[in-house]
Amino acid sequence: MKARFGTIPWIAGLIGRLGSSDGSRPYLRDCVIVSLAVAPTGVTFGVVADAAGFDLARIVVMSALVFTGASQFAAVGVINDGGSGGAAVGSALLLAARNALYGPVMRRSLPASVPARLGAAQFVIDETTAISTARTNRRDAAGAFWFSGIILWLVWNACSVAGALLGAVLGTPETWGLDAAFPAILVALLAPHLRTAAGRIAALAAAAVALGVVPVTGAGVPILVSIVALAPALWVRTRRTEPPAAGGTSDDTPDAAP
Repeated sequence: MKARFGTIPWIAGLIGRLGSSDGSRPYLRDCVIVSLAVAPTGVTFGVVADAAGFDLARIVVMSALVFTGASQFAAVGVINDGGSGGAAVGSALLLAARNALYGPVMRRSLPASVPARLGAAQFVIDETTAISTARTNRRDAAGAFWFSGIILWLVWNACSVAGALLGAVLGTPETWGLDAAFPAILVALLAPHLRTAAGRIAALAAAAVALGVVPVTGAGVPILVSIVALAPALWVRTRRTEPPAAGGTSDDTPDAAP
């Protein structure tokens, strides 16, 4: 069967690839575990967004179209602090930029046609990438990607709506400590990068820049300005990966015998 979108049909991409090469679905357990972790975060986002003044319609649209927790928390946080729409969008895009790095990794799991890949891009997030790349063959990886993407999208949106509806009942997020959700997410994203020297330099420089401009800028702007911290981090990374000069020898290298 062929579709006008390419040799790999759209329906086959969504449904036909859900089974693994041996007919089982070994990624079901992983998806269930991740969904259980995502659900409370989705509820928290709904509560926080409701407290920030977002109505149910805006929360639904944001969760459906953005589908990236860190970016959504960032945008809502900026708006709640009185920042501009541009600062909110900029902060969200900056945090979402990491998803672009997953593209080359996920190529084997995605359909070949361009329109189908554009649709699949909506589901390329941290969790789906992790579940998919854990599979050992292309069919299983594709099934894991589509299954986890669709399930997590449904869970995230359902829990966002639930949180928005519970917002009036729960009161302010600070009462339940939910205002700490966004900082906790950022720490979770940052932690793996602290294992390298370049990552530590980027983190320290970004923190210093952000704290330095807080008194003179509006909400959300410090996050955007802190991107300049990438410069020293990239310099350190480049210096550490540069190969030694051709023909160079260290001082402790013994001379060759005559």
